[in-house]
Amino acid sequence: MIELLILYVLSEREMTMYAVLKHILGHFSAFSKPSFGAIKPALNRLENAGFIRSRKAMSEGGKLSGFYSITQEGKEELIKIVLEKVSDNPLQFPSTVGIKISCASHLTKDERANLFFQLKTKAQEHKFSAENTLSNQKSLTFYQKMILDNTVVEYKNLVTLIENLEKDNERNS
Repeated sequence: MIELLILYVLSEREMTMYAVLKHILGHFSAFSKPSFGAIKPALNRLENAGFIRSRKAMSEGGKLSGFYSITQEGKEELIKIVLEKVSDNPLQFPSTVGIKISCASHLTKDERANLFFQLKTKAQEHKFSAENTLSNQKSLTFYQKMILDNTVVEYKNLVTLIENLEKDNERNS
């Protein structure tokens, strides 16, 4: 997912590694907080794959810095990653949805419609799974029931949000 975050912020403009991290935290800190230790190898992987390029230049502080920019292939990869099937892991799902929806402005109307449908379908699956666990497991503790009930509500809210995004996509695109 870090590659998606990097490609997204570099789609705005050329940046140093520090600026990449700062922009990721500014856009996505509710979903992910990568460290410099995660950013540098991801930048190297993206550059080796041809999705970004780097150049050395003097920064505003008078120091030689590396500046990164996205390539056309990187823009295509950004879209590909946003449209990739989401994980079946419910633990990763909410943050992945937040990131993918945040990046949806780079998609066409039809691509957004497909993304929203995929995310809504998976959110409904997770909601049904939580509801089934809640109703079928008689040995759940009070705390487990409260957490599962909250999870069901969170997924219902997420489905409603995505349905509203689908409607907006139809109206405004």
